[in-house]
Amino acid sequence: MNRDLEKPQLSLGFIPLTDCAPLVVAQEMGFFAEHGLRVQLSKETSWANIRDKLAIGVLDGAQLLAPMAVASQLGLGPLDRPVVTALSLDLNGKAITVSEALYRRLQAEDPAAAGDPLAAARALKAVIEADRATGRPPLSFATVFPYSSHHYLLRYWMAAGGIDPDRDLRLIVIPPPQMVSQLERGAIDGYCVGEPWNSLAVRAGLGRVLACDDRIWNNSPEKVLGVNEEWAEQYPRTHLALVRALLEALRWLDEPANRPEAVELIAQARYLDAPADVIRMAMLGTFQYARNEFPRTSPDFHVFHRYAANFPWRSQALWQLTQMLRWGQVPAPLDLQAVASRTYRPEIYRRAAADLGIGSPARDYKTEGGHAAPWVLTGGAGESIPMGADRFFDGRRFDPGAPLAYLQGFEISHPGVDLAALARLNPRWTREQQAELLAVEPPPPAVGL
Repeated sequence: MNRDLEKPQLSLGFIPLTDCAPLVVAQEMGFFAEHGLRVQLSKETSWANIRDKLAIGVLDGAQLLAPMAVASQLGLGPLDRPVVTALSLDLNGKAITVSEALYRRLQAEDPAAAGDPLAAARALKAVIEADRATGRPPLSFATVFPYSSHHYLLRYWMAAGGIDPDRDLRLIVIPPPQMVSQLERGAIDGYCVGEPWNSLAVRAGLGRVLACDDRIWNNSPEKVLGVNEEWAEQYPRTHLALVRALLEALRWLDEPANRPEAVELIAQARYLDAPADVIRMAMLGTFQYARNEFPRTSPDFHVFHRYAANFPWRSQALWQLTQMLRWGQVPAPLDLQAVASRTYRPEIYRRAAADLGIGSPARDYKTEGGHAAPWVLTGGAGESIPMGADRFFDGRRFDPGAPLAYLQGFEISHPGVDLAALARLNPRWTREQQAELLAVEPPPPAVGL
């Protein structure tokens, strides 16, 4: 590997969550050093801190909520510094937790709320309607940032149950490490957050997990490596080395034999500062929904490398944009594919992966929601890439060639732009564009007669 890097000394930000593991492993196991990088990891208190420090150059890069990169390209923030990503850091990894008091009310409405996310959402709607009828104040739910997978997942789940998140309750932002304490003092009734902040509430008897994210959108994207667009252009060799080092860490992390060691690394005070036995469950493939229940098997709660998890799919950036539009966060009509292409940089990923002998998808877009079971994707060199299920719990399917049709299919939606003007900028893909741009799985093998 080329050690002639423009900027070998880097500062990378992270939030104390279990999925900061790729950065921690790359540091502690020497992958950064192997690729000529001297890295200082900076533990931050909130996503707003990371956004601002990345924008002004205090941080060279960071573990970032995937939609934050897209939002930066739209200028949705106090500082106009577009962020790009060439690496997805994980799939899944978060959950929706409610207070014990609210959980009892949901179960009284429908006992199936304990195991069925759609039943739970409908039970929550019934509770909201009962509160409105008796004059109670609206319930409060928290997410970690306005432009986060947590925010869109929580809204998606609620709206599928008939709840209008903008009219039926309060949604607020709380940094992940403060979620449990705010639940304990009654400031919020529930939240969507990554681990270990769901398990810690369960362990303390303060909350009950209603659903992990893989029950709502299976193998959905979570965090990315974010760097400023200008930084990526100024330091291309350093950026490539950084992606390679983290890819090695991600590959190491997804080996089951390495997960126990990873737990001990991230549990340290300078990283999560959380009990290893709490972190261990989700990292080793189980998850506890309630204090009085045995942990359930959840082998894909944290996916760090398999299923092409690290590829920056532009189709997933497009899906994020549909949710930003759905909830009125986009201020003006825009070319969605152009934004996705500026934000997600698969060409950089492919170079890094090729250096490490890792296969890459041949196309930058794929459908989302069409696979209820594992499937196989063809890579750029013709190799077969095993993929995981990607089903949405309401059965919807996202076609990146027709994002406006997808957006218009939701009954509960509050877009803040002229959809006709948006449609003029985003026509449906032609059949030729579908063939050129969209990744498809190979046909099943012929069955002999």
